Amino acid sequence: MSTPPPIPKNDANPDFELEREMTEKLKDARRQIGSELSKVIVGQEEVVDQLLIALLSGGHCLITGAPGLAKTLLVSTLAKVFDLSFHRIQFTPDLMPADITGTEILEETAGGQRELVFSKGPIFANIILADEINRTPPKTQAALLEAMQEKQVSVAGQSLKLDEPFFVLATQNPIEMEGTYPLPEAQLDRFMLNIVIDYLTEDDEVEVVRRTTAGPGEPVQRLFNGDDLIKCHTVVRRVPVAEEVARYAVRLAAASRPNREGSPGFVNEWVNWGAGTRASQFLVLGGKTRALLAGRAHVTFEDIRAMAGPVLRHRVLVNYRAEAEGVTVDSVIKKLIEHVPERRAGKM
Repeated sequence: MSTPPPIPKNDANPDFELEREMTEKLKDARRQIGSELSKVIVGQEEVVDQLLIALLSGGHCLITGAPGLAKTLLVSTLAKVFDLSFHRIQFTPDLMPADITGTEILEETAGGQRELVFSKGPIFANIILADEINRTPPKTQAALLEAMQEKQVSVAGQSLKLDEPFFVLATQNPIEMEGTYPLPEAQLDRFMLNIVIDYLTEDDEVEVVRRTTAGPGEPVQRLFNGDDLIKCHTVVRRVPVAEEVARYAVRLAAASRPNREGSPGFVNEWVNWGAGTRASQFLVLGGKTRALLAGRAHVTFEDIRAMAGPVLRHRVLVNYRAEAEGVTVDSVIKKLIEHVPERRAGKM
């Protein structure tokens, strides 16, 4: 892994020591975290990379995968590595908003009086695993919106700040669609990435079976803490990005929008709705984090392309014609990457 060039120390950069410290930590973060996760998680390297990018960027994640693929175990293990508080919420059709945010209860004081006291719900943690989020009605799904966007909840006429850092990692089961409530586009757009967890290879599955039918494994070590993550969020946003790379991210997102000037023919044919401005922002933000984890202090075109799948997957909606022809959103994204050219400085 190459060493990123040092951040110049000058009067215009008062946080030089902070940036240098966190850049050094991030150089080895992927290897160290991967080593700890491998004590519990087998395979899924790409999934781990994308989850790390979301956490270090400060973004929320939607995780799509069949049951039994260790989604809960992966998230809870990451919480241990980062020494963060973790709550799992099982979303069901009868779950109410107060079951997430908390509610007021009547308690008797030492003086024999009774008063209303707010009892915090499971949303008050650093990492929230919203398991099978599409199993609960829209009213309860909406209870997450303010928390995800504003990092606060409004209860009993007051706004309560959530603990920092705060992440929502929501899972969806793509197999069983009966009795589910698909997330509205406004809520989907709050998630930075949509990460797909697939089945393991035969060798990895054999290793999982061997481990889980033996004794307890090695304990996971805590490598970072919440303050480290908050510092990472600051450092990530200071990574420089060339204008041509930022324009490439914007053009990639814009090319997914149908019936606009310059829209590709396959987009007009297969896509109902394209990605908005948040997609461009998250392509660049994810690219910055990916660059730091790779030991680079600048974003490349390849970083943007690598982020296209998880960033655009839940923001590009294909139409009935695409579904009838067996065209998936991932195949549309692949064609977008092939269609949108790089435009380097001085070249067309």
